[in-house]
Amino acid sequence: MNRPTASQDIRIRRPRPADLEVVTDFNQAMALETEGKTLDSDTLRAGVLSVLEDANLGFYLLAEAGNRVVGQLLITTEWSDWRNGYFWWIQSVYVAPDSRRRGVYRSLYRRVLDDAQEAGNVRGIRLYVERENGIAKETYRALGMVHSHYDMYEVEFG
Repeated sequence: MNRPTASQDIRIRRPRPADLEVVTDFNQAMALETEGKTLDSDTLRAGVLSVLEDANLGFYLLAEAGNRVVGQLLITTEWSDWRNGYFWWIQSVYVAPDSRRRGVYRSLYRRVLDDAQEAGNVRGIRLYVERENGIAKETYRALGMVHSHYDMYEVEFG
């Protein structure tokens, strides 16, 4: 596995209650930038708060440079009966525009890999990406991720 090195000036941490607004704002910015969607602020804030209050839903990791949050991602889990373990899904990735191409995502990803291996029951890391997001795809490839042979289908309810 290609193990990225973390940037020295970026600290990765779990969020605190005071981070609710920055995580909500980053999610809003990510949806607008990547999908052209404006999310309902109340629903989004409640969704972020749910994750912050219930570890069974997943967990966020935040990247800090100095005293400022500059990036985030969310981990949710999928149980694999075939492998008797979990896949961790990376979601809600966002890096502040003025902090891009400075190792923020690489640092977050490295922490995910380390935490997953430490957990002992994680069988892999997965994510989905917008078809047209070439910059993100190249970043993921550069970190050693490979394009899966699965296509995603969905039905949304609300």
